[in-house]
Amino acid sequence: MPTVKLVKLSKSYGDIKAADNLDLEVKDGEYLCVLGPTGAGKTTLLRMISGLLAPDKGKIFFNGKDYTGKEIEERKAALLSQTYALFPQLTVEENILFGLDIRGADERTKEQVLISMLDLVRLSGRSDAFPRELSGGMQQRTALARALASGADLLLLDEPLRALDARLRISLRTELRSLAKTLNMTAIHVTHDQDEALVMADRVAVIRDGRILQIGTPKEVWDEPATPFVANFVGQSNFFTGEVLQSSPLTLLRTPEGTVLKGRPSDLPQGTSAVLGVKIGNTELTKERKGYLKARVERIIFEGRNLHVDMVMDSGQRISSKVPSWRKGKIVAGDMVEIYWEESKGTVFPMPPSGLENELKVE
Repeated sequence: MPTVKLVKLSKSYGDIKAADNLDLEVKDGEYLCVLGPTGAGKTTLLRMISGLLAPDKGKIFFNGKDYTGKEIEERKAALLSQTYALFPQLTVEENILFGLDIRGADERTKEQVLISMLDLVRLSGRSDAFPRELSGGMQQRTALARALASGADLLLLDEPLRALDARLRISLRTELRSLAKTLNMTAIHVTHDQDEALVMADRVAVIRDGRILQIGTPKEVWDEPATPFVANFVGQSNFFTGEVLQSSPLTLLRTPEGTVLKGRPSDLPQGTSAVLGVKIGNTELTKERKGYLKARVERIIFEGRNLHVDMVMDSGQRISSKVPSWRKGKIVAGDMVEIYWEESKGTVFPMPPSGLENELKVE
């Protein structure tokens, strides 16, 4: 199981920086999810690690050894793309054994590998089927078995669940992680789906414009976002701007309208322009008690377990909340509601140099 370390990795396509002095370390046997929007540099990152793409600058280390200029076959890394890239004219068995056939493996080795791989991905009864005869989930598992049969130590997954329907995606999240753990493989899985990353990863690395903004456990990235972008990309947040009145034992932020909001402690000096972010699931609505803010309900969207509530304040700022579905009918469009949150749920950030609107933009 290799450790993977990327040091000051850079790759540009004209004026576009797909990797911008990127640093990342993946631990031995870790399942790391790289999470970011389209165009953040996720696929470029995987292709450089696999050897399909050479970086403009920087180094790639496997187990402490420099592999930056090594050939693909020397890296023992299997890249599983979102299209699966199965050979349509080959059966499941032939697809799985393709790498071993190329390397000239003996029949006994191929038989042992085939049996173990088919059993592992639960396709023992479909070895003679062609890809067109398989469901999306079976095709995904065939591609995974082919990657694993190659003898790879490092599994690189490029949005492998993207093409599947929602129900199958949820089912295969657990399977994919379980397989990697069973085989003691190091896995790097890139995705734009925050739910996928939070469920599957040991750690999540949030990437934007070729840079890693934050890396940590799913709970750390969710509860303690490093930037407003992370706070909004990993779970939607409401944001309020203002001036810091105090930063300890809790932060007090005065908005332009004069309202004082509370958040967890920060290290921002008094008088600093700042942003307070609160996950929409942590904002509570009431008509019975006074909150920090008041807003009028614009619309309510039923989401099954929750109701998504969109509101507008007198200042014109729009905010959102989620409330349990049992409150359906108790809050309706047109109601004036009070909004509050636990102080520990408010994260305070310095005002981004480019402004809050640019910081939150997903291109």
